[in-house]
Formats: sequence, C-alpha cells, structure tokens
Amino acid sequence: MILPAADDILKLIILFFVIFDPFASFSVFTAATANLTFRQRRRTALLAVLVASLISYSVLFFGESVLRLFGAEIHDFKIAAGIILCILGIKMSLGESFSKDEGIEESSSQAIAALIGTPLLTGPAAITTIIIVVQDYGRAAPALAVTLVLLFTTALFLASALLARFINTTLIRVLSTILGLITISWGIKFIRAGISL
Repeated sequence: MILPAADDILKLIILFFVIFDPFASFSVFTAATANLTFRQRRRTALLAVLVASLISYSVLFFGESVLRLFGAEIHDFKIAAGIILCILGIKMSLGESFSKDEGIEESSSQAIAALIGTPLLTGPAAITTIIIVVQDYGRAAPALAVTLVLLFTTALFLASALLARFINTTLIRVLSTILGLITISWGIKFIRAGISL
C-alpha cells in the first residue's frame, strides 16, 4: 500500500476545510441550537457530522461509478466542478450567505442536523470536489483529509457554547473572504485541468 505524501494531504485538508467551511456551519449551528439542552446540542452535532460523513464517504467510494453510470466524462466533470467552486468562492468573498437562519431555531434537532449535514457541510461543491480529487490523488489522501476536517468540525460543534463567546460574525466573515479567494483559485485550477485533458 502506497502512503499518500504529506504535502498532498496538507493541500487536501486546506481544500476540504475551505469547501466544508466548518465556521459557516458553526454560526448556523450556534444560532439553531441556542435553546437546546447540552445533551440535545451534542446529539445534533454528532448527527450533523454523521450525515456529512455518510455523504462524503459514499461519494468517495462510489462517485466514479456514478459518473460511469451516467456516461459523464471526467474532463467535463472537472470543468463543471471548477465552475461550482468559482461561484461558491465568489459568494464567500462577497459575504453572501448560503443559508437562511430565520426560523431555524424552531426546527427539531434532527431537522437542524440534516440541514447542517447537507447542504451546508456537504453541498454540490463538496460532492464534485471529492469525485475530482479521487481521480487525481487516489482514495487514501482524500479520505484522510475529509476525516480530519470532519473531526475538527465535530470538536467545533461540541464546543459551541464556549467558542461562541470568541468566534463572532465579523471574524467568520473575514475568514470566509480569505477562504473564498482560495476556493476560486481551486475552481480555476479544475477548469484549466478539464480543458487540458
């Protein structure tokens, strides 16, 4: 078994951290679970990450088969993924929200977990990116990177009551702008790779 290179893992961790955007989901999670008990908040956090994990690993192992099933070419998919990442990055950089926070507090913990699990953590950008990087890096490095990002997200959610005092909306917006620019650069990279194939 060939172990993935450390620099590949680091690049993929940064990529998935940007795309999963745990801090954006954290702000939604904090607002949505403000009136829940500690046990309910913990259950919601674990369920949300479980939903994201199931989707991520399903795509990781079966995404290529789905592409073949629908007769999609990998270079076309790279261009499509690049366009999605560019749009996502532009919206992040401009401070646009992908979620509607209004009324979330009234939802059940299961509904909150489902919303955060997908599309907030594992939306179209995450799904398409996983399929692409498996083609470029194999499964081991992306699987490790996704796992580490999801573990970080779990810790972030579980510590939400404490961290909410320090991580405010302004900080999240600044981070979102920076991460948005990185997302755009990855999108352009995917488009260029798709065109050159």
